[in-house]
Amino acid sequence: MRIFVIGASGYVGAAVARTLREAGHEVTGSARHEDTVRKLREAGVEPVNGDVTAPESLAAAAHDADGVVYAVQYYGDDPAKVEGNALRALVDALAGSNKPFAYTSGVWIYGNTGERIAAEDAPLDPTPLVAHRPQLERSVLDGVARGVRSFVIRPGDVYGAGGGIPAMWVQSARESGTVRFVGDGTNRWAMIHRDDLARLFALAIDGADPGAIYNAGDDTSFTVREMAEAASEGAGKHGAVKAWPLEEARAALGAFADALVLDSRISSNRAREQLGWRTRTSTIVDDLRTGSYAGG
Repeated sequence: MRIFVIGASGYVGAAVARTLREAGHEVTGSARHEDTVRKLREAGVEPVNGDVTAPESLAAAAHDADGVVYAVQYYGDDPAKVEGNALRALVDALAGSNKPFAYTSGVWIYGNTGERIAAEDAPLDPTPLVAHRPQLERSVLDGVARGVRSFVIRPGDVYGAGGGIPAMWVQSARESGTVRFVGDGTNRWAMIHRDDLARLFALAIDGADPGAIYNAGDDTSFTVREMAEAASEGAGKHGAVKAWPLEEARAALGAFADALVLDSRISSNRAREQLGWRTRTSTIVDDLRTGSYAGG
């Protein structure tokens, strides 16, 4: 199959594109700039002109593909409008084809779960940064009635290859000798390695039912403080950490700070049972201490 990955040069999208190629698919990827074109070609991905702010460019590439993966998180001006227009254009381009269309959402859509473990049918209470995301999911899933095999994947916080949000802790250690985290550190994050997440996309492209929603987490339940301490140890700072009060963090980070203090626990049993998905036995703590983040 020829799969069009929107965001194929990004942190998640690059892993998805690579995994799809390893599974035998031909992959095209959206590109806006020459450096992105070069990066995609080096990764064996055919670049095509495409930009979420220009929906017609995405629609043309989607129409020519056998499936689409939307792996972009747009945080520019008016993301609800920009992404909504892009997703509707993609549904229009795929209508009547029964082609797979995967949308990347995220577990911040559940808000605080606390002691409740959120499955895919849990109530939605999105943190302000992603308040528009339920409507975007609906735009994608509405495609089912129009003959598109649309589905949604809701990843936990993505880590691996020294990137993602945990890289902020490594940067903090390098700059100040202490790993700083937002809040009191007692909250937990649902985590997923980006390569495990990419494998879920590949499985879902082949086997997801129309209208399906899949959580993607590895079932660990580390607190933010535990992960920050592991990052500090990996960076050679002997576990030194420092709490950053939420109000102060909001002044610097805006609504992102509120997302970082979410207490999030999810169930990913649906993906395991329906698609045979499995995650690695190593954890984010292992990676922070001795893996891709260590040595900073």
